[in-house]
Amino acid sequence: MSSDLTPSGTAPAVADGDNRYKAVQAKLDALGRALDDAGLGLEELVRSVRRNAKRAEDAARDVDNAELDPKFVELTSNVGVALGGAGVQVKKLHETAQETADLTHETKRTHSKLYGALDDIRSGRREKTPRPGFFNR
Repeated sequence: MSSDLTPSGTAPAVADGDNRYKAVQAKLDALGRALDDAGLGLEELVRSVRRNAKRAEDAARDVDNAELDPKFVELTSNVGVALGGAGVQVKKLHETAQETADLTHETKRTHSKLYGALDDIRSGRREKTPRPGFFNR
């Protein structure tokens, strides 16, 4: 069974210490898209694992009906059970990825609501403005 969920070699959002408003928004957007894409891949993986578990159960039944050695029935049945368990865990992983994606999108909206207007003001000035926290000394 092949999977497209292997790491692509590049991080969806580079942790480079750039905390400017637009950089944070871009990182949150990239993370949200990557999680959405992973969720789609995991959804397909869940379906695939469930199909394979069903095939293994059917094969175990066929092996039993063919009156082969009982150890082969048991081994084939164990594969079906293992795939069923893997399907449950992949489903949990999919739900976690979806929840994290939703929280990322919510975080991006909240960040925009809290700091978007300030960024518009600061970006529109010709004069340099102090960094956040400057007046907290």
